[in-house]
Amino acid sequence: MKKLLTPALILAASPALAADGPFLSLGNTNFVVLLAFLLFVSFLAFMGVPKLLGGQLDKRAEGIKSELDEARALREEAQTVLASYERKQKEVADQAERIVAHAKEEAATAAELAKEELKASIARRLAAAQDQIASAEAAAVKEVRDTAAQVAVGAARDIIAKQMTATEGNKLIDAAIKDVEAKLH
Repeated sequence: MKKLLTPALILAASPALAADGPFLSLGNTNFVVLLAFLLFVSFLAFMGVPKLLGGQLDKRAEGIKSELDEARALREEAQTVLASYERKQKEVADQAERIVAHAKEEAATAAELAKEELKASIARRLAAAQDQIASAEAAAVKEVRDTAAQVAVGAARDIIAKQMTATEGNKLIDAAIKDVEAKLH
């Protein structure tokens, strides 16, 4: 369809392309169009349109230049801020590492201190247990001695009671009273 439309348009425009007569005559449409174009361009030049266009282009160029300068300044500022944040990030990472190392040292110190305290506590408990054992042994020995003395006294009483007669008992009582009187006076 496009192939058929293009030749049809060319044939329809053929009267407009016709320029009759010599070129410098007003009957030649090409010459008239050229004169009108030159007159129009001269009018635009007389009115200062090229200066206005140049001024507008210069303003536009200055605006673009100022935007580029501003963009450059923003870029430099962004790079400065980025570098600052990277430094801060590195400082924070270093500080975090120092904190972790310090915490590990404190944990190790606390563990050693806890071990020492545990050893001291165990030693105190062992000493207290040994003291209790010694005290219990002493109490047991004393109780055994007391019981042995009571048994010996009881056995001696029984033996003496069986072997002693009333007269011998009275003699012993009299001798004990004399000893007491002698010791009291």
